[in-house]
Amino acid sequence: MKKEIFYIIIQFLLFALYFIDVQAYEYLLPVWINVLLWILIVCGFLIIFFGIINLNEDISVFSKHKKDRILIRKGIYRYVRHPIYAGILLAMLSYAIITVSVFKLLIFGITAYVFYLKSIREEKWLINKFVRFRNYKDRTGRFFPKL
Repeated sequence: MKKEIFYIIIQFLLFALYFIDVQAYEYLLPVWINVLLWILIVCGFLIIFFGIINLNEDISVFSKHKKDRILIRKGIYRYVRHPIYAGILLAMLSYAIITVSVFKLLIFGITAYVFYLKSIREEKWLINKFVRFRNYKDRTGRFFPKL
């Protein structure tokens, strides 16, 4: 539980830092790139939304403390094991590029690494909890669908 609280605090701090506007210079991207990046941000939020909807009542800040958990393999979880993390990362990366912010790109990179470490920890617990998780893990991607 202590490590889970640590990860939650780190995530919160990274999200807070991400919204600090640190601009070393101003650069405008072409309009078509901005439009594409805003579409990716919307896609990121949709991925988060469907990840939450598919979890339904099984959603929890603390991944392993709910006693009657079930392995969700439907909806967006059919393709990706951690769609909420993936949606957050897609939106963060896209917005960092829109704002041409090296600081936001750095925060994105650190957040991606924290999500990676956190997902490893969550998956170790899931392997012990659910016999079918290994097979599910082999068929799906961590943050992005397997091709």
